[in-house]
Amino acid sequence: MRDIETILDFLEPINLYELSNDEGYKDTQLGKHIAANAEYFPDLEEADLVIVGCNENRGALPGAQALSGPDEIRREFYSLFQWHKEVNVADVGNVKTGVSINDSYAALKTVVNELLAHNKKVVILGGSHDLTLAQYRAYADDEKIIEATFVDAKIDINMDSIIPSDHFLMEMLIGEPNFIRHYNHIGFQSYFVHPTMLETIDKLRFDCFRVGRVKENMEDMEPVIRNSNLFSFDMSAIQNCHAPANRITPNGFTGEEACMLLQYAGMSTNVSTIGLYGYLPQQDQHNLTAKQASHMLWYLMDGISKGKHEAKLEDRDYFNEFRMAFAEIETTFLQSKKTGRWWMQIPGGKMIACSHYDYLIASSNDIPERWMRAVERG
Repeated sequence: MRDIETILDFLEPINLYELSNDEGYKDTQLGKHIAANAEYFPDLEEADLVIVGCNENRGALPGAQALSGPDEIRREFYSLFQWHKEVNVADVGNVKTGVSINDSYAALKTVVNELLAHNKKVVILGGSHDLTLAQYRAYADDEKIIEATFVDAKIDINMDSIIPSDHFLMEMLIGEPNFIRHYNHIGFQSYFVHPTMLETIDKLRFDCFRVGRVKENMEDMEPVIRNSNLFSFDMSAIQNCHAPANRITPNGFTGEEACMLLQYAGMSTNVSTIGLYGYLPQQDQHNLTAKQASHMLWYLMDGISKGKHEAKLEDRDYFNEFRMAFAEIETTFLQSKKTGRWWMQIPGGKMIACSHYDYLIASSNDIPERWMRAVERG
């Protein structure tokens, strides 16, 4: 395995004093505890989470370069109080913007791929949502078959648009060779999505969850995210009143709901990359959207902290085990005594993440939709 410092050529260090308005940080603030690429490159060996910034916005704003969104998010995040001393965070700085957008994709992909090779959970601060392509290619380079989950008000398959952030998802889902085993879309708003697009996605056995349905039972998204490897969040999914830089829609998730989804991503041992995209500082008001993103990062840390306390599925003493049969199919459900999370067994013996609601459906002798979709995908 290469020395991780080989990624230094692709990165720009952070100016900590500029981020702290030349005041420095108190011992109780995150800025004092994050190992940042400032005067020297940090030791990543103990890092539970690695932050990577990428200020490439040409995928949404052709010909224009926005202000530094990643640094504005850092400014707010570093000032928050440290509550999770057992969660080690490192920040390797910002990926250098390339001459072309493809150069930026390649640089981000290389950095993320190297961090994944060292078994690090990576959070990318964007940049436009099409940077998810580079996030995906970090897995594809190693031919890793993954499950991906997006949170977005739109489904970015608008092939009539010339703007990459409007159609990049098509390349991810149907490009060859393809390494997407399953795709989930959380929080789409129906009036932005052509009905036939949903029909096509359903035929591919992918799962899409309308924002109204998700808000009725946020907890049902926890197993969706827990089963994923790649998690990508577009800030347009958050209501304008909670994220003023979002000029796409007044509707969507509240700030608290967005934090909850990031907490789920932190709790998952499968999720290895998280992208926060679509933040444009020049559209923000009083830095409120940057604050919102920083709170989401804080809850990502909170999720990592909670996940550290989860037992391995093999340690059955830490789980309540329920054996049952539904529709003449025998299966097993597990409930963690530590976190309350649920798993269910599918044919072949594999345990997949599920919810308490799935258990209740099976208990009434019906087949849980999550179980059926998993079996269909094989």
